Amino acid sequence: MEIQKILESLKEGKISVNNAKKLLSLYSIEEVEGFAKIDINRQKRRGIPEVIFAETKELDEIKKIIKKTLEKTNAVIVSRIKKEDYPKILDYSKKLKVNLKKGDRSSSILLYKKPLKFYGGKVGIITAGTSDIGVAEESRLMCEAMNCKCITSYDVGVAGIQRIFPILKEMINEDVDCIIVAAGMEGALATLVATMIDIPIIGIPTSVGYGYGEKGIAALASMLQSCSLGLAIVNIDNGIAAGGIAANIANRAKIKK
Repeated sequence: MEIQKILESLKEGKISVNNAKKLLSLYSIEEVEGFAKIDINRQKRRGIPEVIFAETKELDEIKKIIKKTLEKTNAVIVSRIKKEDYPKILDYSKKLKVNLKKGDRSSSILLYKKPLKFYGGKVGIITAGTSDIGVAEESRLMCEAMNCKCITSYDVGVAGIQRIFPILKEMINEDVDCIIVAAGMEGALATLVATMIDIPIIGIPTSVGYGYGEKGIAALASMLQSCSLGLAIVNIDNGIAAGGIAANIANRAKIKK
């Protein structure tokens, strides 16, 4: 039964509320040839778009999931695309005639049909170094997919601590609702930012670093043991999760204003 008919039947008293709920739930999941199940109502239910983790998928599978998702929703993020698949997915997006946003120094992309409108909250995104940009850009794509305006500033780490002050002033003036801080090595920037402003901070430890505490371990431990309150941490290199959390906070704050 189509959604329109379900609602009309409910209005006319032909079916119960519980039965209508059961029938509507059938539209929540779309299966793709037995290998993927897409939560197509996630954006409406939670404000978070579908994200395809491409690193472990075959190219043909990725294309089919993209196509099915965009048939039902406006946007989809494809994250961690393999180097050999990246140009092929860009070509495929052109064939679908959809809009595309790429992450700088990132293998993640945002595909969307209708123009994205930034009517949500505002999110600031900061990196300690240029090596952290790719992860931060994943966060930006997620925030923009969730209708948030992003104010970004990269390479402002503690090695040149004076660089952080002008951008924090700008973000305060812009009235950002949340700030994402991506940092590798010792990960100190997240704590520094959290000590200076009364805005929620999401820290992303990145896998930048070497020797003892390499691959983001030192940055993760440092951020988790931060003495500064108001700082929450996601997993190493998890820019997608940080973007989802920050945009949720920002959008909720926008509603309350």
